[in-house]
Amino acid sequence: MLKAIIFDMDGTLADTEGIHRLAFNQAFSEFELDWFWSVEEYKQQLSVSGGKERIRLNLEQLQTSVMNTDEIWQLTLAVHKRKSDIYRDMLVAGDIQLRRGVKRLLDDAMKNDITLAIATSSCFSNVKTLLQNALGEDALELFSVIVTSDLVTEKKPSPAVYDFALRELGLPAENCIALEDTSNGNRAALAANLKTIITTHIYTNDDDFSGASLVLGHLGDQNAPFTVKAGNAYDKDLVDVELLRLICS
Repeated sequence: MLKAIIFDMDGTLADTEGIHRLAFNQAFSEFELDWFWSVEEYKQQLSVSGGKERIRLNLEQLQTSVMNTDEIWQLTLAVHKRKSDIYRDMLVAGDIQLRRGVKRLLDDAMKNDITLAIATSSCFSNVKTLLQNALGEDALELFSVIVTSDLVTEKKPSPAVYDFALRELGLPAENCIALEDTSNGNRAALAANLKTIITTHIYTNDDDFSGASLVLGHLGDQNAPFTVKAGNAYDKDLVDVELLRLICS
């Protein structure tokens, strides 16, 4: 019996990964780091979950001859803080929209008394900015549980963020389903014994989504049916509570 839907945020609720990439590049420029992440490069960077983790890894690879461990970490924190500020400014200025079918599914879930949750490797400030700009000032109230990197520091593909969400929901994994967009997110949810639906995008089209119940280009709308990339859609052409119940059964 389906009782809750747990959403990832970046790339799942909204097409934010491109905004993240631009924010990273602007921060790199301001700190005079000789990096520029193209679309193809950023696809590779997404194999590491978490912005701080990506920055630190690149600094460790390129700067170990002139910086010690503490210096690398302090620069990582400074660059990431500036990147996060730029990202949130871009969200506000850019009138960010939810991905196709997300608002429809949120509405359908609420009509059917399905609990909504978020489990993300991003920080709470980013979640708040995204939701309030996409759904309005009261958007946070739609989600009974919001688990972010402020609460769980261990990043996907660790199941820690999903395990935390399940504890907060007070539900077993078989009563929930996870919506994700990356290989690491899929692996994290599966490791928490959740079934998964994946909506891909330009940065994750080529990812390995082994184990996912359904892989789609988007959730679908009345006049824009989804395209099935893998899995059983039970002859449906959009993701709604009925389809999620079939997958969970």
